[in-house]
Amino acid sequence: MSNFLSRRRVLATGAGAALGLGAAAAPATASPSAPRHASGPEETRTLDELYQAALAEGGKLVIYAGGDTPNQQDATKAGFQRSFPGIDLTMVVDYSKYHDVRVDNQLATGSLVPDVVQLQSLHDFTRWKEQGRLLPYKPAGFSKLHTCFRDPQGAWVSVAVVGLSFMYGPAAVGSDAPRTPLDLVDSKWKGKIASSYPHDDDAVLYLYKLYAERYGWDWVARLAAQDVRFARGSHSPGAAVRGGQVAIGVGGAGSLTAPASQPVQWAVADGHPFMAWGQRAAVLRQAKNPAAAKLYLNWSLSAERQQRAFNGWSVRTDVTPAGGLKPIWEYPNAHLDGFPRFMADRAEVERWKQTFALYFGEVTGDPTPGWLGLHPGA
Repeated sequence: MSNFLSRRRVLATGAGAALGLGAAAAPATASPSAPRHASGPEETRTLDELYQAALAEGGKLVIYAGGDTPNQQDATKAGFQRSFPGIDLTMVVDYSKYHDVRVDNQLATGSLVPDVVQLQSLHDFTRWKEQGRLLPYKPAGFSKLHTCFRDPQGAWVSVAVVGLSFMYGPAAVGSDAPRTPLDLVDSKWKGKIASSYPHDDDAVLYLYKLYAERYGWDWVARLAAQDVRFARGSHSPGAAVRGGQVAIGVGGAGSLTAPASQPVQWAVADGHPFMAWGQRAAVLRQAKNPAAAKLYLNWSLSAERQQRAFNGWSVRTDVTPAGGLKPIWEYPNAHLDGFPRFMADRAEVERWKQTFALYFGEVTGDPTPGWLGLHPGA
């Protein structure tokens, strides 16, 4: 690792110059709206009161959500509409790295579509806050969120914990299940591993960065020699394992509380790295439907909703994790604080992307949500 990291100063200078040119060419994005960081008290209205306000506003809501497939947020949409009939919710799923620049372009052209952005690209929320693009708002229960899952002024909140690690199919591995990432480079798994591209998804990239730093570049080279089946979308390794196409998947989400009878077992080894973060959500200051947007945030952060988290982890400190898990912030190997720092250094992100491309080849394939264009959901 030392040789790679020693090049940081030289590479950062070049990347910074390139980013500077891009910034100079981009349209101005600072919002003329007043007090950009004004913060009010925590919401005291009930969900029913917020629901009535959303109906009175017009009963519409558009959310841009980060994800891998068009139907990935269908359960969220169905749950929201069961709770609040009459609210016309449009949930547009795309890679966060396309949603963020899509929103930038819409703001620059006066054609904003979403009311809420719910994305993996954590650095965008910091930038949008500084530009005055986000509406400071503290949903009910704001004070119960872990501090790493809320902006102090309420510019954004994290509505869900997401974790990435490796996984395997019990039927495919038998009694020889991989216990740590070190087992993935055993030659017996050659041709039997699927992974999402680390240089296509920043969360997967961070997981691979943790692996490279912990196990070294020799481990990366040995993994590259395993004939890994790479695909776009962090859902792809789990789908490949579930479909019986491979025995092991790398770079996907899952739950440690899944029953042993499930066809995919997600794995986290004590003392070995995995990664987790809080999926951030915010109301855009220029949102057409701010009342409905506030309803959505309050519903998402409600204790009842958080208790149903698919992986057992909540962003709230007063919700006990399911299945005997510890709160996510008590897992040092989840690197909860590291991912936001990593995302903020875009030059470093690019260096890691290009380095992994040298090992694993260029990303190929269409984006799994499809090509959505400039104004989906309009």
